[in-house]
Amino acid sequence: MNKIKQEEIHIISRHSNLSKQSIQDLLIKNVYNDKVSWYKFLQILFISLGVSFLVAGLIFFFAYNWDELNKFVKLGLIQFLIILTIGLAYFLKISENLKNIVLTGAALLVGVLFAVFGQIYQTGANAYDFFLIWTICISIWAIVSNFYPLWLIFMILINTTFILYIKQVSNDWNESTFFFILYCINGFVLIMNILSNYYFKQIKAPNWYTNILAIATVTFASASIIIMIDNPYFYERLINIIILMVCLLSFVTGILYGYRTKNIFYLAIIPLAIVIIISSILVMNTNEGGMFLLTSLFITACIAVITMILLNVQKRGKNEFNL
Repeated sequence: MNKIKQEEIHIISRHSNLSKQSIQDLLIKNVYNDKVSWYKFLQILFISLGVSFLVAGLIFFFAYNWDELNKFVKLGLIQFLIILTIGLAYFLKISENLKNIVLTGAALLVGVLFAVFGQIYQTGANAYDFFLIWTICISIWAIVSNFYPLWLIFMILINTTFILYIKQVSNDWNESTFFFILYCINGFVLIMNILSNYYFKQIKAPNWYTNILAIATVTFASASIIIMIDNPYFYERLINIIILMVCLLSFVTGILYGYRTKNIFYLAIIPLAIVIIISSILVMNTNEGGMFLLTSLFITACIAVITMILLNVQKRGKNEFNL
């Protein structure tokens, strides 16, 4: 028999006469992590740290012995390690999580390979070229493995590639539009993961991954709004009004989604982003100490009010709200 899901326990608590203790027992039995779960978590954590230290050690090895190593040894060693890790992931009879961790290590080694190749032959390529080819080469692994630490690396590479491209090639872009595109990229991936959680239960994204995407999305949206409003010609461009409306609409949608799904994380980061935006507007183009003092008091008051509201919401929906 499958364990009862947390959402199902929430429904039971609202539409039954079970006591709080009974609901708590259901959560402990079916939702909260036990000793076995913590053992698996620590096992995966230490293996992941081992793979990360291995890649870091390889990087420092090349950095320290760069002049003494032949270029064929440099490239051959990294290619051998990539082939070895992929072979281990494919042929060894180990758990799926361990295979994916090894594959993630291979994805990091791909970046090391291109970095060493560029350093040896002095290709003169822009930094965004390096991250672009790295992103392309590991894209199939990210899709096939459906391993979210690897997906996180993949998303970091996508964002880094775009940022470096704008800075090195198309640096005449409007900064507000630049951050808005980053907001669209991360927001699109976030929405796709949220939708997959509803319609494809077998590939459900973990909360930590969607939370990181949500932080990135809110951050880029906030930066776009702040830079846009600081532009003296803000109201003269229709695109600025459209961007502002889209970002604010997404904030409202995020708050409604957080309340509907009983996820207090969205109810916390979005109001915090709004406070940051308003505070930035207050201190724009001013050097007066009184305005900075007023802004500090405003931030303190807003944080206190938001905290009180979140505590009241969580208190009313005890055992229902989660992160």
